[in-house]
Amino acid sequence: MKFGTIRVRFNLSRLIHLAILGCVLPCVTQGQEKEQEFKFHSVGARIGFPAESDSEKFLQTEGFLDYNLWRWNLSTDWCLQSRVAASAGWLGGRGENAFIGTVGPTLELSRAGIPLAIEGGSSPTYISRYRFGQINLGISAQFTTHIGLFWDVTPHWRVGYRYQHMSNAGIREPNPGFNLHILSVGYVF
Repeated sequence: MKFGTIRVRFNLSRLIHLAILGCVLPCVTQGQEKEQEFKFHSVGARIGFPAESDSEKFLQTEGFLDYNLWRWNLSTDWCLQSRVAASAGWLGGRGENAFIGTVGPTLELSRAGIPLAIEGGSSPTYISRYRFGQINLGISAQFTTHIGLFWDVTPHWRVGYRYQHMSNAGIREPNPGFNLHILSVGYVF
């Protein structure tokens, strides 16, 4: 949209990044109980495959490590846990291979007595190559945003699914971005 000489560009990815950052920053409000849980949460592996049949054929595998930050008890049953998530792995597409690494905030919403949790996050991402055959992702600096569902199979093992989008958030053109379905298995400390 244009308003005179001011150009307003709605970018969902940027709004999600700001919202997550705002939620992860430590804050205390009246009536809200906050606990510090600075410790490792989980370590594991993930594999990703294209979310759309007509999208770019990227595949991804990575190892991850999650570190707990603050925990907010929203009620006697509901909890919001903030984390820093880091991952390193392989990204491939069009016969080309690249290193991929991420570090960024995540939030997990869970309810006591239910082994399911919803997680969302956004991470600055580095890829060692941004050209995959004829596909040009624009720059090595990318952003990865995800939302997922996790199931604690046992007290120490967790499996999950997440829908993930990666793009350069308009830093440089071209900015095709792509979406992946990600499956994970992790050990919870």
